[in-house]
Amino acid sequence: MKKITLLLAMVAFSVAAHAQDNKAVVRDNSTGAKTTAEVRDNGTVKVESRSGRTKAGQAAYNTKEDAKYAGKKTGSVVKKGAQKTGRAVKKGASAVKNKAEDVVD
Repeated sequence: MKKITLLLAMVAFSVAAHAQDNKAVVRDNSTGAKTTAEVRDNGTVKVESRSGRTKAGQAAYNTKEDAKYAGKKTGSVVKKGAQKTGRAVKKGASAVKNKAEDVVD
């Protein structure tokens, strides 16, 4: 009961905190540009914008994305190989077990 009450209190506080947030953020993931607009209590609007990545930053971002893709691809190949090896070991162990039973009989 204590945990449920605590969970409900956390949800209530997080909802209330989220409702007070009056910022709108627009982000362009391809270039890295970001624009933030904030409406203040007195009705004025504050707009901040950051330009996209520099050439060096874009090169670093591309390298990171390429490494992530290569890591995922390598991981799936390793997983597939491990599964094939596991099946082969299981099949081999089964064959040895069958042969041992034949010799005993």
